[in-house]
Amino acid sequence: MATSLTTPRPEQLEAVVAALRGWHREGGPFHLHPGDLGWHHLRGPEATAANLRLWRREGRMVALGLLDGPDLVRTAVDPAHAADEELARTMAGDLVHPARGVLPDGPAYVEAHSAHRLRTELGRHGWTEGEPWVPLRRELGSPVPEPQLAVERVDAGTAGEYAAVHRSAFSSPGVTEERFATMTTGPAHREAVSLLGRDRDGAAVAVITVWSAGPGRPALIEPMGVHADHRGRGHGRAICLAAAARLQRMGASSAMVCTPRSQPGAVETYRAAGFTALPAVPDLQRPSGA
Repeated sequence: MATSLTTPRPEQLEAVVAALRGWHREGGPFHLHPGDLGWHHLRGPEATAANLRLWRREGRMVALGLLDGPDLVRTAVDPAHAADEELARTMAGDLVHPARGVLPDGPAYVEAHSAHRLRTELGRHGWTEGEPWVPLRRELGSPVPEPQLAVERVDAGTAGEYAAVHRSAFSSPGVTEERFATMTTGPAHREAVSLLGRDRDGAAVAVITVWSAGPGRPALIEPMGVHADHRGRGHGRAICLAAAARLQRMGASSAMVCTPRSQPGAVETYRAAGFTALPAVPDLQRPSGA
C-alpha cells in the first residue's frame, strides 16, 4: 500500500487532533500529543496546519509530524503501524531529503521518542543521537495531595497575567494575551485547562496548561512555568499537583511531560510532584555535511 505525504488544511485540524487522541492509551507510546498541537495553535490555525505533515494510507492518517521550528520535526506513529518497516522507510526518506518539503538543508532534528523503526531507519542514513529528553509520568489512580498554593482557572480576565508569568518563566516574548486567546480557539483546547497560581499576597507566580486526550487516556502538561521573581519557594511543585488533581477530575489515566535532561531543576520539580522519570531518549540529528 502506497504511503502519501500531505499538509492539511486548517479546516482539517479537528480531524487530525481526533485521530491523534486515538493513538494515546495507557502503557502506549510516548509521542506527540494532541496538547502539543494545542499549544502550537498559539500561532493560529493557518500556521498550525502549515506546520503539520501527515503520512496517509488509503486516506487514513498513519503518522504525523509537527514542524516545531524551522529545523525540528516532532513525530507520532499510529501504534497499529509501529512495526511497519515500509512506513518507517518512507518517513525516513521524507525527513532526510529536503526536496520532500519536511526539513530544510543544513542542521535538522527529529523527535521520535517511541518510533523505534523510524529511529533505526534514520540511523541507517547516518543520523546520530542529539539532546536527551526525560519523559516523566504521574499515575492518577490515587489521591493527589493538596497544593500549597491558591490556584484558579484562567479566563479572559486573567489571560494577561498567565501570559506575563509565562514570559518571565521562559524569558520569551512569544506568549501574549492575544496569542493565548488564539490558542483557546483550537480544537485541542476543548479538552484543556490553563491554571494560574497565586501566592499569599495574591501575586501571580506560576502557570500550567493541561491537555486531556479523553477519559482513560494519558494527558499532557505543556507548559509549566514559575515567574523568575518567585522561584525556589515550591510553586512549581504546587502548580504541578494542582494540574494532576485537575486531570484526575477530568478522567485522565495519567499525566505526562517531557523535559531536557540538561534542565535537572525541571526534572526534580516534576519528581517532587510525584512524577516518575523514565529513561532519557535523545533526539536524532542530521550528520554535519549531509
